Amino acid sequence: MNYVLIILGMALITWLIRTTVFIVGDRLVFSPLVRTALGFVPVTVLTAIIVPMAVSPHGSGAELTWRNPQLVGALAAVLVSALTRRPLLTIAVGLAVFFLWQGVVLK
Repeated sequence: MNYVLIILGMALITWLIRTTVFIVGDRLVFSPLVRTALGFVPVTVLTAIIVPMAVSPHGSGAELTWRNPQLVGALAAVLVSALTRRPLLTIAVGLAVFFLWQGVVLK
């Protein structure tokens, strides 16, 4: 029962925050500095999610070896992204390298 109350409480808080932003959103004016900083939020959140998964895929410490297919795929994706700036190609190459590395190189 406690889990249900916790989930309902989190849903209510999320709903209140989103509703408040929609209702008051037109009246809020952010400074250029805040708008610039908010532009970096998606990149930082995505980085904070992906880097720990690539560096420590089993959660037991950093695995900085060639035998870590997540790390190799992520490095390939970073390289493609830096060279091409094409998100779909970056994702495709990162996944292809990960699966090939896991299925061919490590077998």
